[in-house]
Amino acid sequence: MTTTDPLGGAATPSATTRTTPLRVEIWSDVACPWCYIGRRRFAAALADFPHRDRVHVRWRSYQLSPEAPVGSPLSEAQMLADMKGLPLDAVHDMFAHVTEVAASVGLTYRFDTVRPANTFDAHRLIHLARRRDPDLADAVVEALMSAHFEQGLAVDDREVLVAIGAGAGLDPGDVRSALAGDAAADDVLADLEEGRAVRVSGVPFFVLDRRFGVSGAQPTELFAQALQRAWDAGR
Repeated sequence: MTTTDPLGGAATPSATTRTTPLRVEIWSDVACPWCYIGRRRFAAALADFPHRDRVHVRWRSYQLSPEAPVGSPLSEAQMLADMKGLPLDAVHDMFAHVTEVAASVGLTYRFDTVRPANTFDAHRLIHLARRRDPDLADAVVEALMSAHFEQGLAVDDREVLVAIGAGAGLDPGDVRSALAGDAAADDVLADLEEGRAVRVSGVPFFVLDRRFGVSGAQPTELFAQALQRAWDAGR
């Protein structure tokens, strides 16, 4: 069962017409390959959802490797092999599989150029964008994931983050100044704590109306079913 009810809410469809927007929260990490795939699949489901204009999406922070050093000199393959205790051949096989899946949703993963990163500042940038406009946050998430998996950019390099923010419409001076301090750090930490509260143990994890959860980069049709179920159960 991929669509779950992690927060104990009733799954009985509403007998009345829904009057409130559908809130979708997505816990993800910009350095998570399945999160980018899940983002594309969810976006495809949302694009065909008849009530999409009344769906409010909020990106939530999660770190797969919070202890990762900034500016690691290791390759992505070596980093993962060391972290998981796997032989490099096994890691390369994993990369080949996820690259093939990514290609099915129009993504071009290049694990030979991926640079391991600590993603805390990247999550801060997403929050800075969201303070300006939720749609801007979505654009920053897309740009960060593409930078990491397709362009070989270091998403823990603050000048890279400034450029990504500027490309999405943020003032580069404001972004540089914010990242030089602690701006939005509390927002990231709050997301991490909130994720623990709703039992997020892996990403991507989608929470709909705080009643239904979808774990993983599920097929588009399953996201479509989850959206409809959550919409019907609302008020």
